Amino acid sequence: MSDSQTPIPAATLVIFRDAADGPPELLMVERAKQMVFAGGAWVFPGGRIDPGDYALADTLAPQEDGASRIAAIRETIEEAGLPVGLDPLPSPDALAALRAALHDGQDFAVALAAAGTALDCDLLHPFARWLPAHAHMRIFDTRFFLARLPADAPCASVDETENVRLRWTTAQALLDDADAGRAAIIFPTRRNLERLALYRDFDAAVADARAHPVRTITPYLEERDGAPHLCIPDDLGYPVTSEIMTGVLRG
Repeated sequence: MSDSQTPIPAATLVIFRDAADGPPELLMVERAKQMVFAGGAWVFPGGRIDPGDYALADTLAPQEDGASRIAAIRETIEEAGLPVGLDPLPSPDALAALRAALHDGQDFAVALAAAGTALDCDLLHPFARWLPAHAHMRIFDTRFFLARLPADAPCASVDETENVRLRWTTAQALLDDADAGRAAIIFPTRRNLERLALYRDFDAAVADARAHPVRTITPYLEERDGAPHLCIPDDLGYPVTSEIMTGVLRG
């Protein structure tokens, strides 16, 4: 496999904001159109795992997926300014300083200490792992985690670099927007939104995630009803497991 096709380890965070009178809302960010990967598409906050995430995981996150959890927390702070996975919650000023430090490339551990907070990776719950296999495109090996928005969290704000807008939305509302041509979502995001739309609240999502141990999902092509479909396994909790290739947005 060439360097351009070597999977890039990445992590993303599905943040739930439960509602009293309806399905939970999820935080989504819109990628800048000029981005090579998923340009113009709505995605969950996240990004690649940095070397510093692995180093920090050696001491602070003993889980097998510790570096992924740390990357998901860090990227969410950078992209949306939300202190998910931190304990205690930093003050608004400390959080702003922490976010600025990360944008400046400061070491995450140093920035956390300066903000008077620490990682609590147990607040993240494994949900899925996607590893596409397609030619001539950047490939990410991405772990998805679920997390609840802290009760006293500040308002999310977009970083206006890789992402240009953010929104809180139900999974079904974004799917409806995509079907109406008002939003772009790539294949893994669509499948995950369809699964997330099944849950009445965060606790139900975590329970279902625990009932379906994470297994790496690599979509595959299969001829169905005389047309090529992009498919995923049917035993991982996803209500929709194939899509005709003419409608697929892959990234």
